Amino acid sequence: MVLVFAESKNGQFKKAAFEAVTYGKKTADALGVECHAIVIGNADNPAQLGQYGAAKVHHLNNSSLENFDSQTYTGCITGAAERMGATTIIVNHSASGKSLVGRLAVKMNAGSVAGVNHLPEMKDGAFTVKKNVFSGKAIAEYKITSPNRVLSLMGNTLKPEVTGSDAEVIVVDIPASDSNLEVISTDLQKGTVAPLPEAELVVSAGRGMKGPENWGIIEDLAEVLGATTACSRPVADTGWRPHHEHVGQTGVAIRPNLYIAAGISGAIQHLAGVNSSKCIVVINKDAEAPFFKAATYGVCADLFDVVPRLTEAIKKVKG
Repeated sequence: MVLVFAESKNGQFKKAAFEAVTYGKKTADALGVECHAIVIGNADNPAQLGQYGAAKVHHLNNSSLENFDSQTYTGCITGAAERMGATTIIVNHSASGKSLVGRLAVKMNAGSVAGVNHLPEMKDGAFTVKKNVFSGKAIAEYKITSPNRVLSLMGNTLKPEVTGSDAEVIVVDIPASDSNLEVISTDLQKGTVAPLPEAELVVSAGRGMKGPENWGIIEDLAEVLGATTACSRPVADTGWRPHHEHVGQTGVAIRPNLYIAAGISGAIQHLAGVNSSKCIVVINKDAEAPFFKAATYGVCADLFDVVPRLTEAIKKVKG
């Protein structure tokens, strides 16, 4: 059996959860087994995961599990896997998933690959998955020969697919270990169309903006596109933009369908986090900017001229 951990936040599932279940369903089909989902904490409609391929949904609705704790959640997920006989566990390659994948692998004595971005295959009798390596310059193939497997799935690897109807929800009670985590306060991110790892459209900018007071033109472009905003590391380090918007090797790795980069030179550390984007548009007045070599489309011009005109053009098309 394939078991997918479907993350929910404030009772709601995000696109990443549906992606993981879709991936789990396709993995289960390749193995000739069923795909089940596990939901931990509050969720308004867990049955909807059946629409994306979950044969059954196992719900641990325990108030003590509302705050994510990787140690406690690992015990719940492995406990459920043992009860069901699940041999393959899939989580998202999110902040939560990254903290779970290693613990789950140890608990289950499983082979593990983090950040997979291709559907698995059976090659020579071995479960085989692929992921990007060397900052996206190559693709590595991993064969997992152990009976148990744990995978974390990169965002935007595949589109969620509705293939069925609501699933049966089974409320389960798995004893959770006492948490050492104490939540003092919670600071919620507001006003973002989609979290960066899940965003399909991203508008980003760098030091070419000259200062935080000029960021309005980037926000205007993002608003008309319905995109999420991002920035380069120097911008976040200087406090022009919040750190959760920093994309790159030391920030958030993203895989949007469209990535617009204005005033970013394209250092290798930045490229490492964005070069899996399906389409990259670079706007920079420096014709020698390294980013042009990675761009799908490049505009060598002043961003303060190009970006507002691009925003107006999109408004006319949409209007």
